[in-house]
Amino acid sequence: MTQAPAEPKAARRRHDREIVALAVPAFGALIAEPLFVMADSAIIGHLGTAQLAGLGIASVLLTTAVSVFVFLAYATTAAVARRVGAGDLQAAIRQGVDGIWLALLLGCAVIAVVLPSAPALVDLFGASDTVAPYAATYLWISALGIPAMLVVLASTGVLRGLQDTRTPLYVAIAGFVANAALNLGLVYGADLGIAGSAWGTVIAQWGMASAYLTVVVRGARRHGASLRPDTAGIRASAQAGVPLLVRTLSLRAILMIATAVAARLGDADVAAHQIILSLWSLLAFALDAIAIAGQAIIGRYLGANDTRGARQACRRMVEWGIATGIVLGLLVIVSRPLFLPLFTSDTMVKDTALPALLMVALSQPICGIVFVLDGVLMGAGDGTYLAWAMLITLAVFTPVALLLPTLGGGLTALWGAMTLMMTVRMLTLWLRARSGRWMVTGATR
Repeated sequence: MTQAPAEPKAARRRHDREIVALAVPAFGALIAEPLFVMADSAIIGHLGTAQLAGLGIASVLLTTAVSVFVFLAYATTAAVARRVGAGDLQAAIRQGVDGIWLALLLGCAVIAVVLPSAPALVDLFGASDTVAPYAATYLWISALGIPAMLVVLASTGVLRGLQDTRTPLYVAIAGFVANAALNLGLVYGADLGIAGSAWGTVIAQWGMASAYLTVVVRGARRHGASLRPDTAGIRASAQAGVPLLVRTLSLRAILMIATAVAARLGDADVAAHQIILSLWSLLAFALDAIAIAGQAIIGRYLGANDTRGARQACRRMVEWGIATGIVLGLLVIVSRPLFLPLFTSDTMVKDTALPALLMVALSQPICGIVFVLDGVLMGAGDGTYLAWAMLITLAVFTPVALLLPTLGGGLTALWGAMTLMMTVRMLTLWLRARSGRWMVTGATR
């Protein structure tokens, strides 16, 4: 990245305090959604195998439908943070309101697609006649919560842009507790089965959305920001999100290709791959928390026309990313023998996963750099570059991964290809950060 002047210790400590203050609550909020799924799985699992399998299929569909719109959080964070840095809180909240209206519109559009096509979507997964009705029921009901999930994404982006990651943490904790209580009451108390779990999750999601909207509305009234939908503002939010949507879809494609290749390697390989992918996703939450801090901090500095502060903050966050990656890598190496028995007793699966986990551990410092620089460029509103960089990464990864079964490569080789993928991402992001072209100042990019 562009060389920044050496920072005095006081400045580094200030950056450290700011990163920790934003990243730690962000990490807590990030793990809320996986906890929702875990709670639902634990409760439904006692109903029977067919119900649990139905939940698994419906959850994958719902997660995919929502995760492709994660740009609602990322783009909103960057846009709001810039206006905060420029000292215009009214415009910052107004920008956030536009993002929330966009979330509602997209949520309604997704419902319109999912409700009539739920049985067909379930059939795409090859669900048996026993499992399919449960999956369709859960998907039909849970789809009603999709607008709320997207509002939560956009509202989280608003608060992150306002340098507030504590409120999303509190809302996430309350949502998790409410979801668990509602699920228990409706599944067993009201004897609604899997439908009760779906309704409990929908109610919890709308409760979270209502809590966020209450906070945003109060902020809008306090600063005199309009709450009415603004066509130009909504369109601008959508345009800012398109490159990030391309980036997200490209990343999802990489993960799907990796899973497809693992399936071609054999049953033990795909089982081990699923375990490793779960761990990799968990590690990503810790690194993504630093990236979220980066989005908020960089956006604010650039909005305040402080390129020196943005450059120094970027460098300090990269140092945090590397250090965190090293720690996570060491934890993976040490905990490998203890981690695998939690998921499987199959000796072949464990033997297949052990060397691949070592590859994951070695890649964590690279992942730390990638996540941080990804967050920095998102905070700068550099979405177009991020989209092209991810498309390049997809183009490099795809042929390498698809050739592995032909060349006799196993799961460790596949995760070597995943490490190559992260290395390509690191290089493309580092070149952009080093160029300084991302540092476009002002209240808008």
